[in-house]
Amino acid sequence: MFEFGRELKRLFQPDAPKDGLTGGDASLLEMLELDLLCAEARAADIAAGRISAKDRPLRQLEAAVIWREIARRTGDALSLRKAAAGAEAAAKGFDRHARPMGWARARCEQASAALLGAALFGDQGLNAAAEIALGEAQAAAPKSPAAAMAGAALALVEARKVLGAGARDAVVSAARGFDAPIAALHAYGRRHAVGRLLAATTCADRADLLAASGMRLKDPMLLRMALDGLAQALTRLDPAYEPLTWVQLAMLRGAARAALAEMEGDLNEAAGAVNDLVAVLDQVAKDHSPLDWARAQQALAGALQIMGEAADCDRAFDQAARCYEAAMTVFAAQPALTDGPIAMHNRAQCMIRSAELRGDLTGLAKAESALRADLAASNPAKDPAAWGVRQLSFARLYEARANIAGRDPDEDAAAAQALTAALDVFGEQGLRTLADVAALGLERLRAQSSRRRIRGR
Repeated sequence: MFEFGRELKRLFQPDAPKDGLTGGDASLLEMLELDLLCAEARAADIAAGRISAKDRPLRQLEAAVIWREIARRTGDALSLRKAAAGAEAAAKGFDRHARPMGWARARCEQASAALLGAALFGDQGLNAAAEIALGEAQAAAPKSPAAAMAGAALALVEARKVLGAGARDAVVSAARGFDAPIAALHAYGRRHAVGRLLAATTCADRADLLAASGMRLKDPMLLRMALDGLAQALTRLDPAYEPLTWVQLAMLRGAARAALAEMEGDLNEAAGAVNDLVAVLDQVAKDHSPLDWARAQQALAGALQIMGEAADCDRAFDQAARCYEAAMTVFAAQPALTDGPIAMHNRAQCMIRSAELRGDLTGLAKAESALRADLAASNPAKDPAAWGVRQLSFARLYEARANIAGRDPDEDAAAAQALTAALDVFGEQGLRTLADVAALGLERLRAQSSRRRIRGR
């Protein structure tokens, strides 16, 4: 799949122009391998900093887009700060009244950096900052491509507001909010390739809202809506020329297919989802986009977990744990990412579930010893999220042991304490997914205690 990217490298690297390979065309960025992309960002900075630069704000904006793409692929906070700073400098350089479209585009880029920061690091305040910038961009250039970009990003802001707690009607309404921006971006994409990519990523944002809400609400119709939208968007992409955008959409499709299979108890569909995600991993290289590769590993692991539960297959959980381990090799380089604690939690769950299916109390004892050693070596003050994940793992381990050997009131109390502590930490850190897991664990534990009391009367 990356033959074209390698050809680009071979053709351009020896005599690469000082101002980079893409000439400011953002649609070409995803074909560049990560080392070339970093060189492109440095070249863009040099071009923007030259005394002879003819349009400095535009050069600064081009550099900001490249640094944001580096941050998206790697989770590097420094690259994201460079992107935000470049977009801010560009906005100051453009005259809002004389060059409203340039100014609006710079404000959209500032918002894009903020939205990426919220997604990577869980800082929800960045969504509010992005919303303000996007409203200003739409007001400054209401009929420009920047207005379509702003509309797509505003739809994402609204989607994030309902993602964790919205009812079905609110989710569907938020999903409809993407329709007009997608249509506008498709129209822009007929003349500019970057518009086609922006339309595809906006389709991915809509599908993510529908799929995540469908899983939360146990609503298969929302998952089918997500799958239909992804299928349509993928027909417009060529993985040879839009490799990373294709991977992101195909990854979402595989995860949504697995979730629907779980909901409907269809083992064949779950196996199909696993095969889809294996094919996605064949299309993305770790050194091309580390985060896309790691998230594809996570998606495959999630599908394997679903297969493991459907078939009571401990081997599927073992394979899923290995996928999470692979993903964690990327997340470990950026400990502030919200993905890291989730992968750590899911890996522990897979190991515990595998031992539980085998009825392996010795395996659970080894897992507990490893968890205690890991907990003793950790620093809760420096990494509270990781500490909370370990508490979740302890609670799940106690539950697995109870399922094998019978309930122990002392272990139930320890599990409740661990889950309560984890819930507090995840709430403070803004880790909504893990907070939901902890809350569900507490509900399950309380229900089991109530059933025991009833039986004891």
